[in-house]
Parts: sequence; C-alpha cells; structure tokens
Amino acid sequence: MARDSLMIIGGQWGDEGKGKVVDLLSAGFAAVVRYNGGNNAGHTVRYADRRFALHLVPSGIIHDGVTCYLASGMVVDPSGLVAEMDTLMAEGVAIDGRIVLSPRATLILPTHRALDGAREGTLGSGKIGTTGRGIGPAYQDRAQRRGLRAHVLADPQLRARALALMQQHNRELELLFDAAPVDLDDALAELEGAAARLAPTLGEVGPALRRHRAAGEAVLFEGAQGVMLDLAWGTYPYVTSSSSLPGFAAASCGIGPKLLGPVIGVMKAYATRVGGGPFPSELEDEVGVRLRERGAEYGTTTGRPRRCGWFDAVAARFAVEVAGIDAVALTKLDVLDGLETIRVATAYRLPDGTTIDTFPADAELAEQAEPVLTELEGWSAPTAGVVREAELPPAAAAYLRFLEETLGLPIVILSTGPRREETLIRGDSALARELRALIAGDAPPAAL
Repeated sequence: MARDSLMIIGGQWGDEGKGKVVDLLSAGFAAVVRYNGGNNAGHTVRYADRRFALHLVPSGIIHDGVTCYLASGMVVDPSGLVAEMDTLMAEGVAIDGRIVLSPRATLILPTHRALDGAREGTLGSGKIGTTGRGIGPAYQDRAQRRGLRAHVLADPQLRARALALMQQHNRELELLFDAAPVDLDDALAELEGAAARLAPTLGEVGPALRRHRAAGEAVLFEGAQGVMLDLAWGTYPYVTSSSSLPGFAAASCGIGPKLLGPVIGVMKAYATRVGGGPFPSELEDEVGVRLRERGAEYGTTTGRPRRCGWFDAVAARFAVEVAGIDAVALTKLDVLDGLETIRVATAYRLPDGTTIDTFPADAELAEQAEPVLTELEGWSAPTAGVVREAELPPAAAAYLRFLEETLGLPIVILSTGPRREETLIRGDSALARELRALIAGDAPPAAL
C-alpha cells in the first residue's frame, strides 16, 4: 500500500524546529519539497556529532536517495544556493541529481539584497526585522511581473535580461533611498557563475511530484517560517513576504491539494520570534534570558537573539484553525526543565478591559494585548534525552496534556533534545502509527 504524503509547517513565528522533524521523517519519503520563502529560512539538522544549517535546500538532502525540490513559490538566491550545495558536498553529502529547482521560481539578485537593506534602514523604530537577504524586494518584483524566473539561468540572454532589471534597481536605490548603487559588473559575474552551476538542476516540480505519487511514492512538504508570519494571516505587517500555509504548497508546486496529505504543525514548548511585531507572551526578565540561553535561541540565518516567551495558546489555536493543522510536533520540552512554575497564555486582555481568545487582525492592538496566564507546576527531573513517555516527569506529562486539551489536537511528536535520536512518538492514532513506521523504515500501514 502506498504511503501518504505529509506536510510539516511552523505553528508559531518560525524557528520551531521544523528542520529536525523533517530530517527525522524524510528517509521514508521519495521526495522532500520546499515551497515558500527563500534563504531567510534556517533549518538546523543535527545527527550524532554533525550539524547542518540549511537555508534553501530541503532538510531531506541528508538522506541518500531522497530527491529535493525547490518549488515555484520560492525566491532563490543563485549564489546562496550554490554556496549551500558546496557546503553539503564538503560534508560528504552526495547531491548530484538530487536537487531540482523549478524554472518558475523567482531569482534574488544582488540588487534585491541592496534594496532590502536600504528599505529597512528607512523604517526606524518600525523596522520589520528582515534578514536582509532580498526576500521582500524579490517577491515585490514577482508581483509587479518584472522579476526574473529561474529558467533564465539557462538562457543565453541572461546577462542582458539581468542587467536591465538591476539597472532599474540601482535607479531606485539612488533616487528613492539615497543609497549607493550596486557594482553591476561584479553582480553580473556573480550571477553568471552561479547560473553555470544551477542550469543543470532546472526541472518542473509539479509533473515530477505527480510521477512520484503515480508510482506509489510519498512526498514530504517542508514549509518555511510559521503561520504567524504568513503574509495574509500573520501579524501583518511584521510578516514574511510569502504564504506559510499548507494551501500555498499546492499552488507553488502546481499540484492538486489532495496530494498534500495530513498537516503536522511544529511548535516549541514555549514561544519565540525574531524581529519586530507583537508578541503578547514575551518575557523581558531573567526567565526570558534563561529560555534564550538554554534553548540556544539565536537565528540560524542571522545569528540574532530571539525574543522568548511563554507558550501562547491563543496564537497556537489561531494557527491550528487557519492552517488546518491535524497534529502537533512539540520541540524543546527540555528547555523548560528546572523551572518551578510554567505559564501558558490562554487569552488576551485588551486596553479597554475586554478579554479575547483569538488573535486580532490589527497588529497595533495585538501589541497592546496583555496575556492572561494559566500557571502550571514545573518539574525538576530532566526531560533532556528522554525517549520513552513513561519516563517523563509527571508534571511534564501534565503540561503536555494541558496543551493538547487547550489546542484540541494530539501532540504526536515530542522532541527532548536537538539530536535526531532525542525524539519520541506519542499515542496510538493512525498518524502516530504511520510516523513510527516511517522512522523504523517499515512498510506503510493502512492509509490515514
């Protein structure tokens, strides 16, 4: 019986640990697909004494035999992708024929990066907190129908087409932002060098995925960022420039939504976000510092310290609803070890005294919201490295049950450390049985 496809998305503000979850499961899939964002994403994978920081290539590349696709909804920095490929090869990862770049993906040019920095520099205290990788300007060019798509990497007219667009970008840098223009000779040399490496990787993603499914092979969809950073449903305008929702995967890959499979939302046992924007459960005290240090909460892409706070069940429930999440993978439970009490934001109190239990559309209103916190007992016995549920401290088990009841969903994957091995599958649902079979390398059980 064919194995179902599966989708992994972020259920908070990104940085939830999706890379580990995808790495854990991807050996059981023929293909892993990235469908949104660009190298503003940072997925960290650890196995034994090795660490891989991936930004564009799907996390499944670590597993031999898995084909990795970069779909049309992405914006791709050619030089960044080449650098990532070189790093993987240097680490002994075989990539030949295993990375497929959609010819319909939008390219990030050196001038996009310059525009990103210049625009962010004009926002003052209203900075969004972009990574400066050119993501927003590239998506803007795509929406304006002037961007370059990846098929031009194999076009003899690449230089002329790129030059025309980058000249426009330079005029904008000088006239709109009073910024220095980009050296176009250097920029073109960078682009042409990357094009020679990437042209052989071009291939249509949709037909390939349909062939996988026709052959009875499952596909794993790897989302970037998180639901609360979605362009439409996140904390706008403090959001990313693409959709982080499962439905965007179908549009990005050029396939029907029926091929996507169940959705697992990855969430930390607490909450973090990077950059500006509302974060009602944020802790600006010693507990927040403790979470940051114990959780190594520094951006994979930028190295910036992440803002830390209690688990926000209001935002998490909102993410479950708008993304259609079927089950949760909870990461970094061990970071909470040793806390005397643990709190969860279960509602928000607004400045007028009213209480709400959903996330408001107005970011300014969300900035003013105070969390209504439910206090739970902490635990002193360690959860770090625990891989059997019966060995969890009773208070930790109670915390998991509280989150499940609050979210109305099962926590099927529990991560108790950064390594692939420090993970357990919970429950006896059909999805849990499927996940156990995936990790064990067994034949697929009955369809979900």
